[in-house]
Amino acid sequence: MDLNIALYLTAYLVAGVPFGFILAKLFAGVDVRKEGSGNIGATNVLRVLKDKAPHLAKKLTIATFALDATKGIIVMLIAKALGADDNILWTLAVLSVLGHCFSPFLGFEGGKGVATGFGVLLVMLPIEAIIAMAVWYIAGKVLKISSLSSLIGLGALIASSYIIHPTIPEIYTHAPVWIIAFIIFYKHIPNIVRLFKKEEKKVV
Repeated sequence: MDLNIALYLTAYLVAGVPFGFILAKLFAGVDVRKEGSGNIGATNVLRVLKDKAPHLAKKLTIATFALDATKGIIVMLIAKALGADDNILWTLAVLSVLGHCFSPFLGFEGGKGVATGFGVLLVMLPIEAIIAMAVWYIAGKVLKISSLSSLIGLGALIASSYIIHPTIPEIYTHAPVWIIAFIIFYKHIPNIVRLFKKEEKKVV
């Protein structure tokens, strides 16, 4: 098998590992797909476990976010060590977000892509990723609405990427950033609908 194809497949499959589902099921005996919003991401892990296993809620939430971010980084660092260029790395970044959001291990359902997107962008655009995460964190503290905070952070990422890197090195296009942003936006459409209906729940 061609090395690049092997890397692409590995990135998708590794990113597809549903850590939120696994951790909640393993340590708390809870299927987060059947509770709260039904999402496997860190926010729903926190929301569900605050009721079901409050002593584990924060620990498993932090672990979920960290692992979801890290799984987007691992294959890219391996690819970098093997001498992959930025075209390959950006493809791996997009595939990692796709793998998380459309996991082959959960019938092509998955999370919202925020943590995994942060992970891969921390490799490719570290300053922009840190800015986006800071904006997300501040918005979350003020608004207490995870989905809205994520979308505000996403906007900060796109804006800062154009300010800091008017031309993305080597690939000379912001297309991968927009693709990742579109995937995350698409996965948030149900949240956006609830926001307009004023039905989106706060995380407290």
